[in-house]
Amino acid sequence: MLEIKKPVPKKMERAVLISTIQQNQEENSVKEYLNELEFLALTAGANTIKKFTQNISKPDSRTYIGKGKLNKIAAYIKEKKATIAIFDDELSGSQLRNIEKVLGCTALDRTNLILDIFAARAKTAYAKVQVELAQYQYLLPRLTKMWTHLERQKGGIGLRGPGETELETDRRVIKWRISLLKEQLIKIDKQMATQRKKRNEFVRVALVGYTNVGKSTIMNLLSKSNVFAENKLFATLDTTVRKVVIGNLPFLISDTVGFIRKLPHSLIEAFNSTLNEVREADILLHIVDISHPDFEKQIIITNQTLNEIKVSDKPVILVFNKVDKYIPPDADDLLVKGPHNIAELKNSWMAKNNFPSIFISATQKENIDNFRSLIFQTVKDIYLTRYPYKNFLFF
Repeated sequence: MLEIKKPVPKKMERAVLISTIQQNQEENSVKEYLNELEFLALTAGANTIKKFTQNISKPDSRTYIGKGKLNKIAAYIKEKKATIAIFDDELSGSQLRNIEKVLGCTALDRTNLILDIFAARAKTAYAKVQVELAQYQYLLPRLTKMWTHLERQKGGIGLRGPGETELETDRRVIKWRISLLKEQLIKIDKQMATQRKKRNEFVRVALVGYTNVGKSTIMNLLSKSNVFAENKLFATLDTTVRKVVIGNLPFLISDTVGFIRKLPHSLIEAFNSTLNEVREADILLHIVDISHPDFEKQIIITNQTLNEIKVSDKPVILVFNKVDKYIPPDADDLLVKGPHNIAELKNSWMAKNNFPSIFISATQKENIDNFRSLIFQTVKDIYLTRYPYKNFLFF
């Protein structure tokens, strides 16, 4: 009788996280950044056993942090048998190489970690092409003579010239692969552009926001679909478009990749086509996790990214999600400024912004009817502006 073997769960890496506190940086902010890096590490499959910070005027050009601090971390890694060190900034190839020599374990920077998560979560062929392109663009300037295991993906006579080194061959292979992937994306872009043209008669709504704020959960709630949602960073990479009807009013809604602090430019470039869903949307639902202690900074980062992809002029509805998890600061703490409860929070945000805001809980379905009504009215106004002489059954 055949015995069915259960899959062996992947062994978690043991990680140490490293960051610097530089000029004009607050220690509390750096701690919050390391908490986010810890969540990224967990998403990638690593348990954090220690976090290190160093006050420094500027990063060391050879090892990012000081030599004494690096030796201290190396001793800790050896004692606790850590397997990976993750830095909360982008490092050069020489920095990574020097750090690994001292630490005796794998060293990653923030960008490499994010790319690893994207690679693991890319499911469709399109997403895989985008992630692979970003990986090669990250790798190209970091090639060293140690990099000798690239698969020879392109053969033929005359590719390797007289006296050409392994490094030069690897660089040629990567450049060729980048060119090939860009050609593939151009073809897919044309196909997707054709699909979007067919949807032009509908008003289009795009969900945007920081990663892990509940966009996919809201997508499922509004469209009654089953988009993958998980309490991890970057649960959604592939753009999902669904038709939604509120009352008799039809429109399209799309869920896109979440933004994050220090989002690698190579990913923004590689996911250009995916972000076209945001560029061509008529309305942006900017989802915010109100329970996150740094939600205001997440709003700023999202707005900066929207500005970078040139969509900051679109109509926006600010959707403050997860009100059921909101923990107000201690009202007796005089050091805490600003609102101390949801009611004060609503007043402050309503006063700050010139566009609509609403507070909901997607999981608990709190204030969802008002949320739907707000979307209905906003979409309806756009239809009336776009087709002023057309009779609509839903009016």
